[in-house]
Amino acid sequence: MLALGTSRHFSLIFLPLLFFAQLTVAASAQDSRSSSSSPRSTINRDQAVGATKVIIKVAGKELPGTLADNPTAREFASLLPLHIVMDDLFGREKAGPLPRVISTRGPRSDVYDLAEIGYWSPGHDVAIYYRQDGDRIPSPGIINIGRVDSGIETFNVPGSLDVIIERAP
Repeated sequence: MLALGTSRHFSLIFLPLLFFAQLTVAASAQDSRSSSSSPRSTINRDQAVGATKVIIKVAGKELPGTLADNPTAREFASLLPLHIVMDDLFGREKAGPLPRVISTRGPRSDVYDLAEIGYWSPGHDVAIYYRQDGDRIPSPGIINIGRVDSGIETFNVPGSLDVIIERAP
């Protein structure tokens, strides 16, 4: 009888502790999933191994770039090669219109990274961010479609630029 009583007492204490531990682990896993979908980590996660490589021709230079792996970036890639006149906006980005609307199924963000290539769906524009100013992107945000891998300083000039984006050979 003593063994049965001890066993019951043990169960009354141990089972609630086990349940609480499982809840804590589940909450921790949920937190790590939520934090991995934050705007900045989404941008990094979208850069897939084997993603589409592009060449961005601007101001007599050829800059390497990588497109993200999301529906918007894949549809953007279907438009290549593109010639875009990109105007300066806010002293941080060059932006210009795409020939047609593309998918908006990629992840949106109200922040951007230096050298990011983003799709601004309200204007059907592509933007390349050459300077970080800490400001947020207004609603509905941008959709990351890629990044300029090196040479982003080429965009940091006053006025408009003629830009050609094509698939890398």
